[in-house]
Amino acid sequence: MLSFLLNILLASNAQASIQMALSDGAKPAIQRADSIQFEMKSSADVFSPKDMLSMPRPGQGVANPDGDLVIVPVSQYSFETKKTNKTIYISPLDSTIGPIEFPLVNGGEAFWLDSRTLAHVVNENIFAVTLDYNATAFASGSSSFVRVPRSPYLVGSFPIGTSPTNFKFTGSKKVHTSPNEKDDLQHILVFSANVYSDYDLNTVKEQDEKWENRGNSALVYDELFVRHWDEYVGEKKTRLFSVELNWEGGDSGGSWRLGTDYFKVLEHTEHYTPVEPFGGTDDFDVSQEHIVYTAKDPSVSGATHTRQNVYIVPLKGGLVPRELTTGHQGATHSPVFSPDGRWIAWAEMAEDGYESDRAVLVLYDLKSNKRWYLTQDWDRSVQSIEFANDGESSNPTIFVTASEHAYVKVFSFTVPDFVTSETISKPKTPKFPKPTAITHSGSVHGLQALHNGKLVFGRSSYTGPNNVYLASGASKADDHINFTRVERITQFGVKELKGKALDHGEQFWFKGAEKGREVQGWVFKPHGYGNSGDVAENDAEGTKDNSDKKEKKWPAVFFIHGGPQGAWEDGWSTRWNPNVFAQQGYFVIAVNPTGSTGFGQDFTDGITKDWGGKPFVDLLHGWKYALKHYPIDEHRAVAAGASWGGFAINWIQGHPDYGFGFKALFCHDGIFDTRNGGYTTDELYFWDHDFGGLPWSKKAKETGEKFNPSQHVDKWSTPQLIVHGGKDYRLAETEGLAAFNALQQRGVPSRLVLFPDENHWVLKPANSYKWHYEVFRWFDQFVGKDAE
Repeated sequence: MLSFLLNILLASNAQASIQMALSDGAKPAIQRADSIQFEMKSSADVFSPKDMLSMPRPGQGVANPDGDLVIVPVSQYSFETKKTNKTIYISPLDSTIGPIEFPLVNGGEAFWLDSRTLAHVVNENIFAVTLDYNATAFASGSSSFVRVPRSPYLVGSFPIGTSPTNFKFTGSKKVHTSPNEKDDLQHILVFSANVYSDYDLNTVKEQDEKWENRGNSALVYDELFVRHWDEYVGEKKTRLFSVELNWEGGDSGGSWRLGTDYFKVLEHTEHYTPVEPFGGTDDFDVSQEHIVYTAKDPSVSGATHTRQNVYIVPLKGGLVPRELTTGHQGATHSPVFSPDGRWIAWAEMAEDGYESDRAVLVLYDLKSNKRWYLTQDWDRSVQSIEFANDGESSNPTIFVTASEHAYVKVFSFTVPDFVTSETISKPKTPKFPKPTAITHSGSVHGLQALHNGKLVFGRSSYTGPNNVYLASGASKADDHINFTRVERITQFGVKELKGKALDHGEQFWFKGAEKGREVQGWVFKPHGYGNSGDVAENDAEGTKDNSDKKEKKWPAVFFIHGGPQGAWEDGWSTRWNPNVFAQQGYFVIAVNPTGSTGFGQDFTDGITKDWGGKPFVDLLHGWKYALKHYPIDEHRAVAAGASWGGFAINWIQGHPDYGFGFKALFCHDGIFDTRNGGYTTDELYFWDHDFGGLPWSKKAKETGEKFNPSQHVDKWSTPQLIVHGGKDYRLAETEGLAAFNALQQRGVPSRLVLFPDENHWVLKPANSYKWHYEVFRWFDQFVGKDAE
C-alpha cells in the first residue's frame, strides 16, 4: 500500500499541466480523428483484425454414441459476400484422417440420432442423413471416409413458426450395433421453443401475427424484467417439449419418423428453461426415463434474485416436476445424469443474489434421495460436469471444468465409498477428494465421456480457436482418473494462422494490495519483437523474464477486464484478442486484479463494495512491474477496458494522482455514474450485491458515491474514445453519452462511437471490424510513430 501512495504523490507532470490548463479555462486544440490518415497493419505475417474475423469459428464438438465420429458446427464470415456461412465438419476419432466439410443447406442445427445418422433441422423441418463410415476402406481417399448412401429424407415437421432448438435425443446416448436394437429403447426428442402463455406450439404463428398487427407499439409491464440483456421482454417464454422420434422398418429399409403428439413437460408450472439470456442445452439433460433441468425460482423475481432450482420430471411429463434443490440456494447450472440414470450432478452457488459465488458440485442419488456437496472444500468454482462412461455406477468418476490461475482446466475425481454405499455410514468429518487436473493449459469446455473410456472436449488458447481433443489411455487411481494421452483431433485455424507467429502469452506475478498475496498478469510481445515460427496450439505456461530486451522501447496497451468477477484466461476471443493488439505493434499487459476468478473465492469476493480500492492497487502494481521488466515506452502507453473495465477507465480518468501516465484511454460500454446503475441495469441483483444493498439504502448510497466516476469529472483530462451499444441493457448507452458529454464540455480530445444494433458486446463481424479500426486509429493518434 505504501508504494501505491507514493505513486499517487508522483503524478504525471504532463497530465498535471493539462489539468491546470483546463482549470484555468483553456481548451487544448482538438484534432478531429476523421481527419487523420490511418491504416491498420496488414500483411502475410501480421494477424490483423480482418484475419481474425474471417477465420472459422468452431463450436462444440459432439461425438456419436459409438465414439468413432465427431461433428463440429462451424461458422465463417466473408468480407466479400458480407455473409456468414454455417456448416458442420465430420472427423473420425479412431483414425488420423482429417475432417471433411459436410455443408448444411440453409444453415440449421445438427445432432446425432444414432452412430450413423445425423438429424438436420432447418426451420420447422427435420431431415435424416444416413452416413457410411469405414476408415480402413476409405483411407486411400480422406475426402470420402464418410459417404451418404441414400438421399436425406424428411423425418417430420414441427408446427409452423415454432423455431425449435436445443435438441437432446435419448437414442443418441445408446451404443447401437444394428438398427433393430432401436426398438428396445424409448426414443424421445426433447427440445425448447418460445411459446405464449397457453404453452401451445400450434398457436405460435397465429399469435405472432396478432401481436405484430396489434395497431400500436406499446409495451406494458406490471413486473420485472422489463428488458434483459439486449431485448425487451415479451409474452413469449422458453419452454421444454418432448416428442417421440422412432425407428420404423428393418435394417436396410427403415427410417426415423417424428411423432405428432408434443408433450408439455413443464405444464402447470411457471418454469422457463433454458434460462435466458445465455441458457442452452447445458441447462437440462435427459436419461431413458427423465428430464432434469434448472429454472429460475418462480416464487421470486428473476431481476432481483439469482436463485435457480433443479427439477426432475418424466420424459413425457404428466407429473408435477420434483424439486431436487433445497430452495434456499443461489444459482444452479449444468445438471447432468450419470450413464445409468441413478445419479444427478449439478453446480450450485450458496448465495442468492450473487452471480459469482463459488459453484460447488452437488451429487444427488435418485435411489436414496440423498444429496451430497462434493467440492465444498475445494476453492475452485465448478463450470461444466460429465460422468465417466465406464460402466461403473457404484463409485462413479466425475469430470468437471474449472478456472484455475488463468486457465480453464479439466479435473477428475471419484466419488468416495461412504457416499455411494448403503452399508457404510457417513463419517463424522467426511473427507472428499480434491479434483485432479487432467489438462494444464488453454480453456476447456464441452466435456463428453465415451463408452470406451475416452473423453472428448473442446479447447482453445491465446494462439488458436476451439478445436476437438481426445483423452485416451484411462487408468483409475484411488480418487481420480488419469489419461496417458491427450491428442488434438481437428486443426481449425492452423491454415489461417500459418506464418502469423502468435504469442502464447507469458505469465508474471507480483505483490498485490493484500499482504502476502501474489497477483497474476499476462504479457504479449508485439509483432517484430523477435517471435518466429508458426503456432498451432498452446501447451506452455510461460514465465520468461524479458528484462534484458532493452535495445528498443515499444508502445503498450493495458487491458482491464470486465465482470468485474472475470479474468483474462488462456482462451480464444474475437472481441478482446490480445494477439490482434500485439500484432499491431503493442506490448499488451493484462492483469487479473482483486475480483478476478480462478484464484480463490476470497480473491473474487475482495472487490465487493471496494470497486475503486484494492483492484486499483493491483492494477498499478502490475503496470509498474511491466514497466520495470519489459521494454515498454511509458510515454507511449494507453489503456482499454470494457464493462467494469470501462468503469476502471473512467475511474483512472478522474485520478491522475495514481500516476499511470496513459496518453489515451478507451472505454467500451463502461460506467459513468454509479448512482444510476442500480436503477437502470437489467439484473438488479448484481448492483445490490456489489454495492451492499438496494440503491437507496444508506450503505449502497455511500459505496456508490465513494466509487462514482462522475464525481471526479473536474479532473478528467486524458484523451478518451468511448464505444457503446444501443441494445446494451446491462449498462445503458446513456453511460457512454454522459461520459462523452463531460469530456466534450471539458475540451478533452474525445470520440464517441455508437452501435445502435449491438448489445454489451460488438458481435457482428462488420461492426467488429469498425470497432477495431476506431480503437487502433485512436491509439495511433496519441502514441503512434507520428504522434506529437
